[in-house]
Amino acid sequence: MKTLKEQTQAKVAAGRGAKPEFMQTVDELLAKEAEFKRGSNAINLGQIAPDFVLPSAVNEPTSLAELLNQGPVVVTFYRGSWCPYCNLQLKALQARMDDIHALGAKLVAISPEVPDGSLAAEEINDMGFYVLSDQDSVVAKQYGVAWEVPEFFIEHMRVDRGLDLNQINNISTNESTTILPIPATFVLSSEGRVEWRYLDVDYRTRSEPEDIIQALKGLFKA
Repeated sequence: MKTLKEQTQAKVAAGRGAKPEFMQTVDELLAKEAEFKRGSNAINLGQIAPDFVLPSAVNEPTSLAELLNQGPVVVTFYRGSWCPYCNLQLKALQARMDDIHALGAKLVAISPEVPDGSLAAEEINDMGFYVLSDQDSVVAKQYGVAWEVPEFFIEHMRVDRGLDLNQINNISTNESTTILPIPATFVLSSEGRVEWRYLDVDYRTRSEPEDIIQALKGLFKA
């Protein structure tokens, strides 16, 4: 089975072949975000992660504090179900949920999308993790992973992909749609302390599930 990195690299390669000029512009724009890429604004190792209460896919409140009472928590931010790289990531995580649960951990995946009732209860249960809605990227801002997306990307989503982020994220102003979370994952101990993190402003790259699992195993080492 291919790793998540191999899958995303294959998608990037396909994009370079189909739209080389577009991908070149993406490379150039993301290269300008070096500080963001290094996680200069994000909560750091050793810090206590901000608590949150966010609605789930069935619009039920989910509290980080309550999840931490049950053990470690993996918090991952993604752009939305419309993002093919995000979908690769979530499928890769789903494939390793048994390993994550075996370590006593829970996983929450957070995006600005609002619950829309499109998922059946059976589908939600099969996911094995919490899908939470962070409208207006409030929690993403608290974690330091909210990014003001350049107009080039917003225009691409609107024109080339026909995506209305105002509608998807239930936003009433055009300005708010310029904020999306960067791909970021935090492994939290049961005390809520950040023990491992992955951040990259390049939406084409993601943390490898195996690295997350190794970080969880590291919580139990003396």
